[in-house]
Amino acid sequence: MDLHEISVQLQAGKAKMVKTLVQQAIDEGFPAQEILEQGLLDGMNVIGEKFKNNEVFVPEVLIAARAMNQGVAVLKPLLVEAGVQSTGKVCIGTVQGDLHDIGKNLVKLMLEGKGMEVIDLGTDVAPETFVQTAIDQNCQIICCSALLTTTMGVMSDVVKAAEAAGIRDKVKIMIGGAPVNQAFCDQIGADVYTADAASAAEAAVALCS
Repeated sequence: MDLHEISVQLQAGKAKMVKTLVQQAIDEGFPAQEILEQGLLDGMNVIGEKFKNNEVFVPEVLIAARAMNQGVAVLKPLLVEAGVQSTGKVCIGTVQGDLHDIGKNLVKLMLEGKGMEVIDLGTDVAPETFVQTAIDQNCQIICCSALLTTTMGVMSDVVKAAEAAGIRDKVKIMIGGAPVNQAFCDQIGADVYTADAASAAEAAVALCS
């Protein structure tokens, strides 16, 4: 079989088909890493690019991600067995006082689509929680999201909390959300600002390599 077929079905959001094809690829002796990269992650990358270019929208991304998760579930035991490392570890959350999670969830999906391990802290996350999670879980990146101008200032507190905890040199801080821009990122001393979820995932991979 052709692993590209997994990618095609994933892009179409055909979760059952993806699951079946992944199992078939395993049965035919394809290495788990190859199935992951050439099938599942390849499909999610295409969706990510299309999303960035406004060729597909949130529903298509969610459906493709669901198909990817089905495929990953079949592969997981084999990936663990083969000792396949994730491309990086990230904790993500919407900052304190802000309950918006659509943007955050999209970034999480795109990160997972790049093979990263993501710890989702949810919404209304205190700066200390971001920092403590990064320490406890050994994350390379903290991702902060905000949708309100009133809460974006909390991102500055996250940077300060990381500095106070002495991990600022080890952990990159990425920020995003409607009111946030590059100037604000520079002003608070965060590492990376991206305008959309797909770019965020690309930047995260670059930071971890």
